[in-house]
Amino acid sequence: MSNNINERVGKLRDYLRKNGLAAFIFPSTDPHQGEYVPEHWQTRKWISGFDGSAGTAVVTLSDAALWTDSRYYIAAEQQLQGTPFKLMKDGQAETPSITEWLCQQLTENNVVGVDGEVFTETEIEEMQAALGMAGIMLKTDLNPAEELWTDRPPIPKNKVEIQPLEFAGESAESKIERVRQALREQKANGILISQLDDIAWLLNLRGSDVHCNPVFVSYVLLTLDEVTLFIDSEKLDDSVKNYLNKIGVRVKPYGEFQTLSISPLKGEDKAQKASPLRGGLVGSLKSIKNAAEIAGFRRAMIRDGVAMVKFLHWLNPAVEAGGQTELSIDRKLTALRAEQDLYRGFSFDTIAAYGPHGAIVHYEATPESDVKLEPKGFLLLDSGTQYQDGTTDITRTIALGPLTDEERLDYTLVLKGHIRLALTRFPDGISGTQIDALARYAMWQHGINYGHGTGHGVGSYLCAHEGPHQIRHTWKPAPLHAGMTVTNEPGIYRQGKHGVRIENTMLIVEDGETEFGKFLRLEPLTLCPIDLTPVLWNMMTAEEVAYINAYHEKVYEELSPLLTEEERLWLKVQCVAMPSQP
Repeated sequence: MSNNINERVGKLRDYLRKNGLAAFIFPSTDPHQGEYVPEHWQTRKWISGFDGSAGTAVVTLSDAALWTDSRYYIAAEQQLQGTPFKLMKDGQAETPSITEWLCQQLTENNVVGVDGEVFTETEIEEMQAALGMAGIMLKTDLNPAEELWTDRPPIPKNKVEIQPLEFAGESAESKIERVRQALREQKANGILISQLDDIAWLLNLRGSDVHCNPVFVSYVLLTLDEVTLFIDSEKLDDSVKNYLNKIGVRVKPYGEFQTLSISPLKGEDKAQKASPLRGGLVGSLKSIKNAAEIAGFRRAMIRDGVAMVKFLHWLNPAVEAGGQTELSIDRKLTALRAEQDLYRGFSFDTIAAYGPHGAIVHYEATPESDVKLEPKGFLLLDSGTQYQDGTTDITRTIALGPLTDEERLDYTLVLKGHIRLALTRFPDGISGTQIDALARYAMWQHGINYGHGTGHGVGSYLCAHEGPHQIRHTWKPAPLHAGMTVTNEPGIYRQGKHGVRIENTMLIVEDGETEFGKFLRLEPLTLCPIDLTPVLWNMMTAEEVAYINAYHEKVYEELSPLLTEEERLWLKVQCVAMPSQP
């Protein structure tokens, strides 16, 4: 493999010289800024050999480096051996940024190349400003992969399908009109939509072009008068073509989008041409789920809960019998979910992390890293499913046997944080940042914290990670409103020891109005017992115990009729009410 990488870097340097470039930057993104990138745009992997989900490769005429975060330090170091790339450990104080490194490597009047299609406008502006301080220029209209990647996978051409109105809950015509009304209010006359889940939601269509996400590669240009979908026509069968024609959507080839000339206009001209209004307009509309979508989530969560209970009932005896690994239990859970109605696959790659692997926040087991499960310690299991009527995202940390005092403390603190956030009543329209500390309070009192966000939106048979709203410690101004889904997933991670995370997908619902305005609360959508064997009950308040009892009562009520007698008895034990003062 390293020989191939060395050869590619050599050819790239010839390309740089031919085009007057001193360096080229390869990110991990595609033109649609999705979480998962189709193989066609995996140029960073192609040039460096590193296959992690996050990273940026930079090649100069005499050097090469790859930046990635702590999740991939070990894997990247192994995969880069024998190649020209040195590992740059992003997030460490001594590691320079990409632009800082380039300013050290290059000289005034040098030119750095990027494929402008796969960077955001903000990213381009920031790179131009940073490099410009050293007199280095940025060129954005070159793509060496087009010329040098001879066996480059094509852009996906999988078929698009119509999402039935019974699941979508609102016609595409109605959604389009709502977007147009928002444009009028902003005195804009058009919007370019590049995020694939926004397009799928707007047109009530779904696809399979992207791993885990039921979306299709395309763009939409929506003006006050027209809607144009830029997509490869091979992806559309007659029923979809007729549907698009019926709802007034013109279809043009995906490649034609690159020939568009969209300029911001002022005054009266706005009525004739589209201005490049970008951002969260469609995403904000999409984030508020309608009644049909909420009903679909509830049905999907019941089916997913049944699969989870069947899995958890099986798990501990299977581990005690021996022979189970992180990958084998992942396959077992997937098989149980696949038996459920409207199953469409993963909503993200499963994290089945045993023992020390649980401390790696985005760990994904591979044949090389897979370990045997033993009847002791914690298994952290973060997984989710795409059902045609809803998307699920759930994490459970399961005691497989005896635990240490530290493991029990961490588990109890995480559970307290999860419950405290779930119990919170908050004003309509506040930011998720304003309630994030509630999930952290108990662990902060023990000098403990976690680095990831506490919650993210979840799509309706769309992406498991959906914005614009989030619950996290860093400032995210997007407001919270009734009808939004959001996860509740605090965690504690001790490197080399264990990880704990407890996650439910929640629905934001109205909780009355006072003289101070409308208030909201979080209602759990996820239906699955939470392991109570690790809990230090002397640390739990009566209010917290009451919450977990009420939650488990609902879990049993919803799931027990759909289980076998043996599974139902097991679930009853898991959901037994705990005394408020154990």
